[in-house]
Amino acid sequence: MVKTISLKKNYEFARTYKKGRFYVGKYIILYVLPNSMPVDRLGITVSKKVGKSVIRNREKRLIKESYRFYEEYTADGFDFVFVARAFEIYQPTFVEIKKEMKFLLKKLEVFNAEKWNCLKSC
Repeated sequence: MVKTISLKKNYEFARTYKKGRFYVGKYIILYVLPNSMPVDRLGITVSKKVGKSVIRNREKRLIKESYRFYEEYTADGFDFVFVARAFEIYQPTFVEIKKEMKFLLKKLEVFNAEKWNCLKSC
């Protein structure tokens, strides 16, 4: 991740939950809070309700890789917290998470569609 730092402290997550905007998707929830830095900060949380450690770590890897794919198209200066939602039977695939992440980033107005469209048409 080129321009992204990890959120590590509990108070950073709590501030994003309390003061940030959020949007709920089918597989993930995205919280966004502007920060005063020129870089983005990323936090990923997966509850024990999602499953055992193997499944939780897979969910984290899928979310991190999906974010890495869209990282250059997001606006700078935001804290992102992705929360994986629990499902009893079904585990979402990489393509589903990637598609939903793009939808959530657009909904919260941090996705730069001009760069994305230029890349596709240029």
